[in-house]
Amino acid sequence: MSRLPSFIRQHIAGLRALLVFTIITGVLYPLVVMGIAQVAFHKQANGSLVSYQGKVVGSSLLCQEFTDAKGNPLPQYFQPRPSNAVNSAVKTDYGCDPGFSAASNLGPNNPTLVQLIKQRRAQVAKFNRVSPASVPPDAITASASGLDPAISPQYAYLQVNRVAAARHVSAAAVRALVTSYIQGRTLGFLGEPRVDVLTLNIALDQKFPIRH
Repeated sequence: MSRLPSFIRQHIAGLRALLVFTIITGVLYPLVVMGIAQVAFHKQANGSLVSYQGKVVGSSLLCQEFTDAKGNPLPQYFQPRPSNAVNSAVKTDYGCDPGFSAASNLGPNNPTLVQLIKQRRAQVAKFNRVSPASVPPDAITASASGLDPAISPQYAYLQVNRVAAARHVSAAAVRALVTSYIQGRTLGFLGEPRVDVLTLNIALDQKFPIRH
């Protein structure tokens, strides 16, 4: 080795360092992090999956549409925020598609967005039989990812009467269920209070099954 030219020895030393750090940072470190995650944060590390009646039905981190085959919102379920995460090539994709996470990229003064918000406000008001003025912002605006799983308590409460009527139960009982599923600010000061739509709808099915 000592007889080799210095530039070759330098390249060999560099190659050794590359191999060592590849093993450390590319193999050992990821395995250690994955092991810690599986032990300490098993649910989160596996996608925060939500199961119902023994089957995985979604993730608490991703929104999910509650619509019929034509994309019409089902009155017996709480509805999520609007979603721009849509695969336009699939006619039955109405939003919340994790493979197409995206925002509209339209500014607040864009006429297309202004008209869209106006239409959404009218649709939400009609669907829930409330005045357009009572519709909260998150009911008519999509999140930046298009995959926000939560809605504001205000939007959840706005839907109570419609859900209760569809399930033939008292509005007070449904409202109490919503209240019990309100999550506070993260660490007490980050974000806003919210309600996870998927877990709320599962609880709804468990406590107030749909009567056929």
